[in-house]
This record gives sequence, structure tokens and C-alpha cells, in this order.
Amino acid sequence: MSRTVEEDLFAYNDLDGFIRAFLAVQDMFDSVSDFNYVFDDLGTYLSDNGITYCEAFFAPSAFLKKGFEYGQMVSLFSEKIAEIKRKHNCTVKLLLDVSRTFGCENALKNYELLKQFPCGDIIGIGLGGSEQKGPARDFETVFTQAHRDGFHAVAHAGEDTGPESVWDAIRLLHAERIGHGISCVQDQKLMQYLERTQLPLEICITSNVFTKKYVARTEDHPVRKLFDSGIFVTINTDDPVFFHTTLLEEYWKCCSSLHFSLSDIKQLICNSFTATFMDDAQKSDWISRVNAAWERAPEL
Repeated sequence: MSRTVEEDLFAYNDLDGFIRAFLAVQDMFDSVSDFNYVFDDLGTYLSDNGITYCEAFFAPSAFLKKGFEYGQMVSLFSEKIAEIKRKHNCTVKLLLDVSRTFGCENALKNYELLKQFPCGDIIGIGLGGSEQKGPARDFETVFTQAHRDGFHAVAHAGEDTGPESVWDAIRLLHAERIGHGISCVQDQKLMQYLERTQLPLEICITSNVFTKKYVARTEDHPVRKLFDSGIFVTINTDDPVFFHTTLLEEYWKCCSSLHFSLSDIKQLICNSFTATFMDDAQKSDWISRVNAAWERAPEL
């Protein structure tokens, strides 16, 4: 039986395979205007999943290498973000991925573009890409600059390597949130540190199962252990299209496969607002709305 282009593109079973597919999709973009499709899909996705506030990654490196103008991209992003707000009443903020995959020199160039083209919709930087090929310690310089300049900073770590990667993201990059972080269960001192500091982990259940580095079945995902240990966890999707999931599906897996109660789900939702970079008044308002919604649903 012959395979389709789509089947070949999405045929991967580890993080590096996903990154290759991610870059292959980016290579299909012909012009900055193609981002209109991305943001139109994003608006629909946010609405369908009941999402009212979103902090998403933007990875510019591959597009810059194709010759796209950063300023044009950012201008279109702001237009589409405003459109999402009008159409779907959802606030979107972006984090620029300085990217492990292309090295530190490229990361510094991305960061300089962030400063050269100020945009209120882009609130900080993130470190994604190949964790094995681009260890966090290689990017200390760019993160130091971002903190100095008042930008927020987050980092994927402990997704494809051990707990030492999480420690580096904490100690060297001073990351304000850790993407994934699931290998922390291998290090009791790290678990204690995360419980004490309440540094948020962005847990992506389906993504972690899909790439099969540390967990092969949803039922074995360590999010339950992390939650029960008092560690601050939030539920996320990573890249929902690439991993064939949605945020609602991730919460359903928490209930159906990982024994989270509805009270636990409420806590996870509140965590998601607390972990954002909104100001404290906005966070408090949204958490109050969550509590009010739970009270209006007595059958829960």
C-alpha cells in the first residue's frame, strides 16, 4: 500500500524526528502572507477548546533562512492577534524561540531582531529545539541579556535528556517556566526543589508518549506523581497538529487514564492562569471566574 506525503511527513517516533517534520512544514511556506492560515487555524483552535488566554511559541529561524523579513512577520502577527481578540475574545501573546537547533550564534541573532522590532505581542523568549544537540548551558548569554532587558524567559528541558538539563535551565538560564521537565522524577533533590519553589512545569502528555523517550503509555506518565508531590504542573499540548491532540483531549486523558478528579482538574486550570505572565490582578480575575464556573455546575 502506498503512503501519502502527509503520512510520510508525520512518521516520526522521537523528538528529533518531530523536529525534522516541524522544519519540513516550515519549508512549505512561500511568503509571509502564509501565516494568515496559521493564525486563522489558531483562532478556531482556541475557540473550540475554550481557551481565553494563550502564550504560544514563534520559531523564526527557518523562515529567516528562507529570506522572510522579520519585521513583516511581526507586523502580520500583531494584525492577526488583534483579529483573534475581536473574533474569539482570546488574548494571544508570543514567546520567540531562540532555538537550540541552530546554535547560540543564531539564537543571539534572533534575540537582536526581537529588540530591533519591538512588539507588545511578543513578551519574551523560549528555548525549544533539539535538547541533545543544543544543551541549555550553550545559551546562557542570550538568556542573561533577555533577563537584563526585562523579557520573560522559558525553556524546554528534561524532555529528551536527564534532570541535569532541567538544572541547567534553572541555574544558568533562570527560566521562569520549564517546558516538559519530566525527567526530574529521576532526581529527588530536583523534585524537592521544584516543590519548594513552585517553578511551573508545562506538561504535554501526548507529546511525551508520542516521542517515547521516558514514557510509552499515557497511563505511565509521571504527571500524576508530580502533582501528588506538590509540584506546580500545568497541562499543555506542545504542537497539537503534530501530535494529533487538543487541550481538551489532554485534560480528558488526565481524568480517564491518570485518575485526576474534577477537583484536581480545577486546580490544574487555575495553575494554568497562575503560571502565565499576566499581571497579578488579571490572574486573580481569571481564577475567580474558574471558581465561579465550578460553583455554577453543581453536578460536578
